Amino acid sequence: MENQEGPQHSEPMPHRILLTGSTGYIGGKLLTRLQNQGCRIRCLARSPEKLEGDLSDTTEIASGNVLDRSSLDEALADVDVAFYLVHLMGASGDFEKKDRQAAQNFASAAEAAGVRRIIYMGGLGESSDPNLSPHLRSRQEVGEILRNSGVETIEFRASVVIGNGSLSFDLVKSLTERLPIMVCPKWLATRTQPIAVNDMLDYLMAAITYPSDGSRVFEVGGRDVVTYGQLIREYAKQKGLTRVMVSVPLLTPRLSSWWLGLVTPTSAEVGRHLIEGLRNPTIVRDQSALAEFDIRPMSIQEAVEAAIADSQEQDAVSS
Repeated sequence: MENQEGPQHSEPMPHRILLTGSTGYIGGKLLTRLQNQGCRIRCLARSPEKLEGDLSDTTEIASGNVLDRSSLDEALADVDVAFYLVHLMGASGDFEKKDRQAAQNFASAAEAAGVRRIIYMGGLGESSDPNLSPHLRSRQEVGEILRNSGVETIEFRASVVIGNGSLSFDLVKSLTERLPIMVCPKWLATRTQPIAVNDMLDYLMAAITYPSDGSRVFEVGGRDVVTYGQLIREYAKQKGLTRVMVSVPLLTPRLSSWWLGLVTPTSAEVGRHLIEGLRNPTIVRDQSALAEFDIRPMSIQEAVEAAIADSQEQDAVSS
């Protein structure tokens, strides 16, 4: 693919950036990038002690909870750009209701504080599909709530993030390494367009200065469209593992989640929500991100190779 020129002019770097989800996988890596850029950052955290010791002189912590509207006003004061990287799928109870309430609280507080832009990472999936999983539908509903706040919102919809430590990739890693013979449910034949974690971070960083004059939704993915089965085979190939995959179409999402709970670190409840999302194709249909941003995502082979190398490097440091 030939390089396409991105926007010719960009917005100036903001005075202060609010980062939610900084103790999560994407948020933690984004925090490192922002600090390396010398940005003035405020991290919203329910448990501030989890961030202590990892911060630069330009980073501060604000104690708050997106489910508590009153705790957000101080955190958003004097903020130009806010990253919304919150997902409550692992919380007990109705995660869709909690995600909806959290987004409404944040949208209201951001609008009241005069925030210029919200940057949000959601999920791919055909919104008109009546069988869209609750997980993916909730991700898209949150984006809609943020856009309707009146604050300009840049939403990136992505599929599986390939990177050492990401929930989806660790699931693939655990399944492949622990099961020489794999009983494969129907969802392993679903097509997806994974994105390397560094490419996802590039998009999030680029959105800070993206010269938009209104809210935008961008679909982002890697260079290749594959099935989840092919993703497992690629990991096995690079690790030098021989794996036998036996298809069992009757393995339901609930049964699959119990199965995951036995062979991976993922809890059965979180696994069930993930698998319900895997039944839906998550493919980039709108290519506008390639035209608007000067980012050329990696192939699946390159993304898996980078994730394995990072995993081996961390293992070496730990040992």
